[in-house]
Amino acid sequence: MTLLQLEYIIAVDTYGSFVAAAEKSFVTQPTLSMQIQKLEETLGVKLFNRSVHPVEATEIGKKVIQQARVVLAESQRIQDLINDEKGELAGDLRVGVIPTVAPYLLPQIVPAFTKKYPHIKLHIWEYTTAKVVKMLKNGLLDCGLLSTPLNDNEVEEIPLYYESFVAYVSEKSPLFQKRLMRVDDIAEEKLWLLNEGHCMRGQVLNICNYRQAAAISNSQIEYNTGSIETLINMVDVNGGVTILPELSITGYTQDQMKRIRYFRSPEPVREISLIVPQVYAKKKMVQAFQQAVEDYVPEHLKSKKKKELMAFDL
Repeated sequence: MTLLQLEYIIAVDTYGSFVAAAEKSFVTQPTLSMQIQKLEETLGVKLFNRSVHPVEATEIGKKVIQQARVVLAESQRIQDLINDEKGELAGDLRVGVIPTVAPYLLPQIVPAFTKKYPHIKLHIWEYTTAKVVKMLKNGLLDCGLLSTPLNDNEVEEIPLYYESFVAYVSEKSPLFQKRLMRVDDIAEEKLWLLNEGHCMRGQVLNICNYRQAAAISNSQIEYNTGSIETLINMVDVNGGVTILPELSITGYTQDQMKRIRYFRSPEPVREISLIVPQVYAKKKMVQAFQQAVEDYVPEHLKSKKKKELMAFDL
């Protein structure tokens, strides 16, 4: 049994195809298949059901592959030890970030991070929560930055900050006259939402205890977007209200800030965490990335009192 063979079975499990796994592993398909067959002969079990498409791991194969991920993560720590001994952080760090966090953090922290750690190459992808978690479990990401809790025992969550939600209100709306809002105030308003698949959509609906579910389905317009900026434009042109994460309004113009309304206590809050597998390599690099986020985030967002305000099931 070799580490290379373990890498190959993980690749097949990840991509569901011997051909795709070979391409991603930069070997020929016969070479990959031969190595996996040798591993199966050594173990005396079949790891994959090759008669279905995509290829699926057998029941024992799933257990072997899960352990293979642990073994490879532990083997990576040898290189981590060498880097620690040399006093340097080096290598690739693959990060998945949800779209309602990425634009408001990464442009600020990435330049400082890469300047401080010139030997780390950052690979960053914007994905939905479900895709970040899936790719993390498949070993395609080293860490993720998203809204928690996930209630997933295969993932470790490292809370970083607690971000309030605010309302962005049209000047045409009666809510524009309010200085502070209650969540119930939104019940009769036209609410612009992100499309399905974005965790913030569900969070906003929960915040509002949203009685407008029927109103959304009966509305003449159902606009599906993954962009917070588009929601803002829809409010400006068509009226109504949308809900935004607090960091997204950093840098707003004075005119835009006139449309921002904060909520009365208890204000709706979301927890943003760095997530990693329960067993993982590159801990020093992940910790460095975590520190870069914490260094940028305003102190008031780190308050534990914010966590106590998470009265809504987000």
